[in-house]
Amino acid sequence: MTNPSKAWDGDQVRKWLERRFEASRLDQAAADRRGYEAQDEYDKAAAEEWVCRALKAPDCTNDQAALARRLKDLIGQDEYSVAGINDDARFERHVRAHLRKLAKMTKANTGFEKTLRYQ
Repeated sequence: MTNPSKAWDGDQVRKWLERRFEASRLDQAAADRRGYEAQDEYDKAAAEEWVCRALKAPDCTNDQAALARRLKDLIGQDEYSVAGINDDARFERHVRAHLRKLAKMTKANTGFEKTLRYQ
């Protein structure tokens, strides 16, 4: 990892993940109510929920290097299975996009202070 200008804060990372998890659940519910035309939004929110759920464990969020390793392992995974999604390929594409976004945030140690629902 690079030398960050600020210290790693595992509590802040877990708080960010929890907030994004809850926001993704709300986004899924809203997309589900909108029906067929919102299937992509539903899959995108389901992907974000999957990523947050996979990373919420304190053992990987307490240390920046551990979180980076966990993200690398998840990115290298062949499949991401979950029930109730509309399109498997689209879901996997969104999961990989969220994982890459988090990998960049982890490497730079930035963005975890932004806890608003819409980002």
